[in-house]
Amino acid sequence: MAKSFEELEKKIGYTFQDKSLLQTALTHSSYANEHRKTESSYERLEFLGDSVLGFVVADYLYKNCPHLPEGELTKHRAALVCERSLHEFSRRIGVGDYLRLSHGEMHSGGRTRPSILADVFESITAAIYVDGGLEEARKFILTYIIPSVQSFDEKSFKDYKTMLQEIVQQNPEEHLEYVLVGERGPDHNKHFVMEVHLNSNVIGRGGGRSKKEAEQQAAREALELMGY
Repeated sequence: MAKSFEELEKKIGYTFQDKSLLQTALTHSSYANEHRKTESSYERLEFLGDSVLGFVVADYLYKNCPHLPEGELTKHRAALVCERSLHEFSRRIGVGDYLRLSHGEMHSGGRTRPSILADVFESITAAIYVDGGLEEARKFILTYIIPSVQSFDEKSFKDYKTMLQEIVQQNPEEHLEYVLVGERGPDHNKHFVMEVHLNSNVIGRGGGRSKKEAEQQAAREALELMGY
């Protein structure tokens, strides 16, 4: 079993100081129930891992997708941490081969059950967090999250500026321009306000922590006013 844990550590890119944390993270309740006096299941770690995972994903999306409004950020976080996504992450690692299951759970397909594999991704996340801290947990999570974000269908990340430009270009005589109309706050926490003008007429206004984000929000408002 120790060798198996070492193999798994190589796969996840983290070596545990406290090996018992990894063992617990891989222990299903059915196995723990058969060994009540000596074993604990991954359920408590799963609870913690859910929160760590949610925070790291939200933090990454907020910092790396400045064009997305709150509603879109929420949708993307939900998609990245749903059972389907976490199951796929665990499947890539091969977590099923290392699970500690009861005989009954093992013979009923527990090693490949999506709900179990999704739970174990969360419990491993928590085990790394408890053993090595947030940055180690972040490294583990982002190994899987970043490629998933990059592979999202482009339509899911709405580029409002491009959408607006494509609509306006249908009439060659029309001209779009983004104008900075407001700026406040210290350098480390700026807030910008941009207007989008169509032939010098204001058709949208938006704010954000960067000019690009403010432009996206201005374009979004313009699209909404135009019925898109």
